Amino acid sequence: MQLTKKGHACIRLEKDGRVLVIDPGAFSEEDAAVGADAVLVTHEHLDHFNEDRLRTALDANPAAEIWTLRSVADQIAAAFPGRVHTVGHGDTFTAAGFEVEVHGELHAVIHPDIPRITNVGYLVDGSVFHPGDALTVPGRPIETLMLPVHAPWNKVAEVIDYLREVKPQRAIDIHDALLTDIARTVYDRLLGPDGPGVGGAHHGRMAPGESLAL
Repeated sequence: MQLTKKGHACIRLEKDGRVLVIDPGAFSEEDAAVGADAVLVTHEHLDHFNEDRLRTALDANPAAEIWTLRSVADQIAAAFPGRVHTVGHGDTFTAAGFEVEVHGELHAVIHPDIPRITNVGYLVDGSVFHPGDALTVPGRPIETLMLPVHAPWNKVAEVIDYLREVKPQRAIDIHDALLTDIARTVYDRLLGPDGPGVGGAHHGRMAPGESLAL
């Protein structure tokens, strides 16, 4: 499997000539999902869900389909008839040849005065976990954790504890569009071998467009 980091929280997975894209939002490239055979969306926030990005992908590939939770599916089902599938926690499905498990139900708390929306994470081929906007623990060993490092709803202590609990072999930053280069050095130190300890996971960062063979 080939993993390519796209802008912010979007990633692209390729295997056997097929492409799966997760969360091509407004902070991702306009063509982030172009070439996808399947697109997964974790929740309705604009930095993860952008209808224009989805339309561009589905227009480019008439066979492409979308899997997402109800709050997003209800917004786009009419625009893409027969191509949108609604999923929730505990569901399993096959998309573009990838085996996907759905984990989680709610977005992380931003503030007690802000109502929580729904959010799901996706475990792909039992190997790569994208939690969306939550610190959901998949409850099984995984190789690669897509790690949300900077958001209005998290702090670095929570990120460290999340990495310790999941115990992946590697963690790769996502949800990082609002970080400056100065902030990245702080996160690298805290989540790396000179930090407080994250259970042995290799922490790394990928520039948009950079790929990694898993």
